[in-house]
Amino acid sequence: MKTNYLSIFCLTTFFGMANAQTPTPLAAPKAAVKPKQLTIHGDTRVDNYYYLNERENPEVINYLKAENAYLEQTLAPVKELRQKLFEEMKGRIKQQDQSVPYKEGDYYYQTNFVEGGEYPIYVRKKGSLSAPEEVMFDCNQLAKGHAYYNLGGYEVSDNDELAIFCEDTVSRRLYTLRIKNLKTGQIYPEAIPNVEAGDFAWATDNKTLFYIKKDVQTLLGYQVYRHVLGTDPKQDVLVYEEKDNQFYMGLYRMKSKKYIAVVSDHNGVTTEYRLLEAARPTENFTVFYPRERGHEYDIQHFGNKFYVRTNYKAQNYRLMEVPEGQQANRAAWKEVIPHRADVFLQNMDVFAGHLVLGERKEGLTRLRIINQKKSGEDHYIEFGEPAYVAGMSYNPEFDTNVLRYSYASLTTPGSTFDYNMDTKVKTLLKQQEVLGGFNKDNYVSERVYATARDGVKVPISLVYRKGTKKDGSAPLLQYAYGSYGSNTEPGFGSARLSLLDRGFIYAIAHIRGGQEMGRHWYEDGKMLKKKNTFNDFVDCSKFLIENKYTSPSKLFALGGSAGGLLMGAVVNQAPELYRGVVAAVPFVDVVTTMLDETIPLTTGEWEEWGNPKTKKYYDYMKSYSPYDNVEKKAYPNMLVTTGLHDSQVQYWEPAKWVAKLRTLKTDQNQLLLHTNMEAGHGGASGRFEALKEVALEYAFMLNLLGIQQ
Repeated sequence: MKTNYLSIFCLTTFFGMANAQTPTPLAAPKAAVKPKQLTIHGDTRVDNYYYLNERENPEVINYLKAENAYLEQTLAPVKELRQKLFEEMKGRIKQQDQSVPYKEGDYYYQTNFVEGGEYPIYVRKKGSLSAPEEVMFDCNQLAKGHAYYNLGGYEVSDNDELAIFCEDTVSRRLYTLRIKNLKTGQIYPEAIPNVEAGDFAWATDNKTLFYIKKDVQTLLGYQVYRHVLGTDPKQDVLVYEEKDNQFYMGLYRMKSKKYIAVVSDHNGVTTEYRLLEAARPTENFTVFYPRERGHEYDIQHFGNKFYVRTNYKAQNYRLMEVPEGQQANRAAWKEVIPHRADVFLQNMDVFAGHLVLGERKEGLTRLRIINQKKSGEDHYIEFGEPAYVAGMSYNPEFDTNVLRYSYASLTTPGSTFDYNMDTKVKTLLKQQEVLGGFNKDNYVSERVYATARDGVKVPISLVYRKGTKKDGSAPLLQYAYGSYGSNTEPGFGSARLSLLDRGFIYAIAHIRGGQEMGRHWYEDGKMLKKKNTFNDFVDCSKFLIENKYTSPSKLFALGGSAGGLLMGAVVNQAPELYRGVVAAVPFVDVVTTMLDETIPLTTGEWEEWGNPKTKKYYDYMKSYSPYDNVEKKAYPNMLVTTGLHDSQVQYWEPAKWVAKLRTLKTDQNQLLLHTNMEAGHGGASGRFEALKEVALEYAFMLNLLGIQQ
């Protein structure tokens, strides 16, 4: 359920179901009622649509297709607008484009896009940018014959000759690991299924690699294997198995290249690292510091020591250092940056002469440069806009005084800078080119604060076109996520211009459950405080209405995944505030899902929502679970989307929710369900196909306003 849908939501449109020659309107589909009793803690819930979880049942598939057909017919008046929006958004994208190259080892690496290409092409050049270009992976070619394709990352060996890569052609997030010889172009015969995307690493011998295997039922990575090039994967050696299914796992080669790290993370509660020297691949991984409930940390290796970002006695984290080999002795940890109540220490990067910290204060990221050659002298990079997103880019080189970072705002397209950490000179390397006459000076951004019902100030980032009236007449789209401590950043979105140029205001509510305002912001929006997330969103809506940014007849809400849960809770709590709501791949059947350990990713979520096998969590979840709290009352217009192969929020959650809403809602407002029969949680693959999803959402909202141009 852990996906933040800020720029692209919803799923691809199902075509061909509605017959344009048929004048008789389709009736709203009705799913058959088949009651199932679910009892725990002496409480019985009756689920009339539980059977919709039968993915292979023709009755279920036919119901989903009928909903798709109904959506197509309902939105037929804006069919041309949908196409126009798609072409408009596609027209802003520079089709032939390339990323800023970065240097790692002897090569410069770059990502290219070609005219009409849906997918990236990964290339490299040896020694200099003027050297001949070597194509490593042309994803347009690799995707041929597949309705969905995703290259889940790659890693090049130390001798620059081999690359591990992995592919998903179903959108179930079960990747197949392959190995390619970059010199000859040969893809080796070994294919290892069901691996974690991007979680692999080479040893220094250029023949041994490590990867994480996933459980195909729960989709949790739980085993680390060692593979030797040219051997049968069936003979791979299991080097570590995570026995606690509440932990997520990661694996990577550290920046210093000395260590391979395995990370076990208990979803915002506990962290444990295991390390192995990459030059000694047959030895055992050793624990960096043993797991303790409530202790989270991450590490960077540098020289003969480690930097440790830790929340030990530091809610907003502090930075420590410890000599190599002494990390298991906490008494050897020395404080470098103390805890600060008003500053959240978010991340770090280490260079030969500099330490770079990503800090968050008052909801905005700051990049702090510490000069270790000059006794810790420090400064911050200045950005100069009221709402923005900035962060460290990929910086693989140690011995440099240049930091590469990314920057964007609600009015400034994504930009890549090189920053000289000694001279403080910043160089713009590239800014996302927005075609079609875009001028950032035509738009205005703001940062305002709404007062929630418990007195907490909640930030809202806004953007709109100059001249937009603040008299309540403007339509407004309010977005939020508010879970997992995931920050919703006020970044740029070229697709969003299609709304702004039609008079919309776009608002991001930085509600509790995220981590924008510090660690407490997350802690106050999870478990038995989850309702703060929903209350914050509603109170932000009321603030926007009271301050004449919009009105209930023109206010729209949008959220996806855990943000779709937010949408479900909000329409149950305050349906009268919204003209329309888009809930993308929404997590709405909270109690049933969290009780079922066979559903992918469930057990790892208990520290976010609580374990309903404990009565206090069951009662609290049931009090807000959207599916369990649908009532006989009026609801706003709603567009709900899902994917048949979704690995994170199973398709039946939104399908059941819509079926129940159809039975109980008392209004005549639109209720539309769209199921992508081929995709999963992330929707369509490809940079242009995904825009059709956005066009569907925008057309749904514009149609309700009578805007068909």
